[in-house]
Parts: sequence; C-alpha cells; structure tokens
Amino acid sequence: MEPEVWRWIWLGAAAIFVVGEIALTGSFFLLPFGAGAVAATVVAFTGAEAAWQWLAFVVISAAAFAALRPMARRMASGGNPVGVGAGRLVGETGQVTSASGMSDGRLGTVRVGREDWHAEADDGSPLEVGQPVEVVRIEGTRAVVRRTT
Repeated sequence: MEPEVWRWIWLGAAAIFVVGEIALTGSFFLLPFGAGAVAATVVAFTGAEAAWQWLAFVVISAAAFAALRPMARRMASGGNPVGVGAGRLVGETGQVTSASGMSDGRLGTVRVGREDWHAEADDGSPLEVGQPVEVVRIEGTRAVVRRTT
C-alpha cells in the first residue's frame, strides 16, 4: 500500500476511535486505541514506513491502556464519593440557630458545620435555639433533625 494512504487510514482510525469513545461515555476502552492511532498518524506524516507506524500504534495504545485502566476502574466502582451532596450531612451534629413560630416551633434553622439549613424535628417536637441536634435525613431543602444531649 502507498505510504500516502496510511496517513489517511490512521487519521480516520483515530477519529473513529475517539468518536466511539465519546459514544461509550467514559468506558476508556477505545480512547487508548485513539491515542495510538494519533501517534501512528504523526509517524505516518513524517514519512516513516508502515512497520514504524504499527509500532507507534501498539506501544502508545498499550501505554494509554496502562495509564487509563486504574482511572476507569475507580470511576466504575461508582457512587458519589463521601462528602458529596446533601446526603453527606446525615449523621452530622449541629445546633439550632432559630426557631419559627409556625407549626408550634417545629420548624427552624440549624447550623451544621458552616452551613445553615431549614430544619424540622423528626418527632414533631419544637426546636429550641441553642439545642444540639443530629441530622437524621434530608428531605428536599430541609434537614430532619433529632435532639441530642
């Protein structure tokens, strides 16, 4: 095959691998092949023989696999890391900073860490300013809290 043709074959392969990776959204399976094909494209445009192009493709693809597999495994293990989202507050302690006269004082504001949250008592009891509480769950934008001693 003509050396000129290999340039375009590698360029097309690189595009297909990268677009395929985008379609698979984060699997990191085709991306290493795309990196290898880009390297082979560069080698092909320098005028090197096909054997050198294939060597670049194989070596760069293998190196990219070795680099990306640990990251792909971490991402596949899933879930939000601890400390992300409102659910991170469950089990945390805070203090009531204000109690509302509405609903017999059952609603108020609590400070958990450096954040203020609208809150309500899980047992329906009134919240008292200064009272220590523990977050039981989050319901929408409101923390449901339990009195602690």
